[in-house]
Amino acid sequence: MHFETAHTNREGNIKLQNRPTQGTGRRTFLQTATAGVALAGSVNAGPGTGVARALTEKEKLARLASNTWPLRTLFKSRPTSRPVGPEVEAFRKKYGQITMLDFPQFTKDTFPGVWHMDLWSSLFGDVTDQSMYVGSTVMMGENKRTVYEFDPSTPSSKKWLTTLAGKMAAGGVLCHHISNNAPRDICDLDPEKRKAGIDVAKKWLDGAAILGAKTMRVNTGGPRIAPSAVATSDYPRNDEVVKYLSNAIESFKEMADYGQKVGVKVTIENHWGLSANPLHVRIILDEVNHPFCEASPDFCNWEHEYMLYHALDDLAPYAHSTVHAKTWSRWKEVDVQRCVRIMTANKFQGIFALEYEEGPWDGVDGARYLMKEVLAAL
Repeated sequence: MHFETAHTNREGNIKLQNRPTQGTGRRTFLQTATAGVALAGSVNAGPGTGVARALTEKEKLARLASNTWPLRTLFKSRPTSRPVGPEVEAFRKKYGQITMLDFPQFTKDTFPGVWHMDLWSSLFGDVTDQSMYVGSTVMMGENKRTVYEFDPSTPSSKKWLTTLAGKMAAGGVLCHHISNNAPRDICDLDPEKRKAGIDVAKKWLDGAAILGAKTMRVNTGGPRIAPSAVATSDYPRNDEVVKYLSNAIESFKEMADYGQKVGVKVTIENHWGLSANPLHVRIILDEVNHPFCEASPDFCNWEHEYMLYHALDDLAPYAHSTVHAKTWSRWKEVDVQRCVRIMTANKFQGIFALEYEEGPWDGVDGARYLMKEVLAAL
């Protein structure tokens, strides 16, 4: 079996070519899922015509999602001793402070025509109600830090989620994706930590179902930098990374099964640790081989500049629902339109969430720049 994938030359032009499949069970599912679907950017003009037409502006806007990450400093937060910087103060003065319950209307007002949302887990809940949160100790580099995460399973949290769902329904806005940082240790070598991380993910999948979310990211966990190969008497080996990959595969199988029960897909983003390497993501997804487990690529979360387009092309065939359209000053140049074309050439029919990271604009203007670039490429 083969599938088509896009490769780009130096000029950014896209050429489709066949690539051998890896994991025939998963590939059979993927080919079935995309069979007969036209490349994004065009739709069939009508039954029997065989003619594609360009997307209308409304159809293009339906492929976008607002994203809370670039706007995170606008959100009211739990009390902290850390001072608010002048840039954040100016940002809040310009747009005002909001909560997640305000975000459906904020989306409609700020990104006209966009009605999908991508919500970051750390902004959930009523920050004045401690009963919605659970504390945990995490390592930040070499330092320990206590963080408080929203717990979707408490009575007050369920009530809050129902309120948010009502706000979305009233505004005609949908939660498409949850970018979730709460489940930790998904591939950890400590079985107790790994089980606890899976349990948190299941609680969040229940919460995502209340909101009608289609997908939810779960981080692979484990070391923030994946183990490297070591020298041996003959060829280098990396037995250490195999342990983490094996655990990740088992964890994502369990979460995908649970996600299927509640109707929410579990996604893996190139986002630290094992998932920083696109081959690791592909290995996990091929081994899990489940329709409720897929990739949600990010345009810029890569370890070096050559991965910007090549690695995105590697993950694109595994993505069907969600991608983070991003620009980031970490890189000298990010060709957003080229990234969009890579996705559409791989027959991606899902949503582009506008996740501006860092650069010359504030979070709103950065997201608007991404909106313009993605629309131009669709």
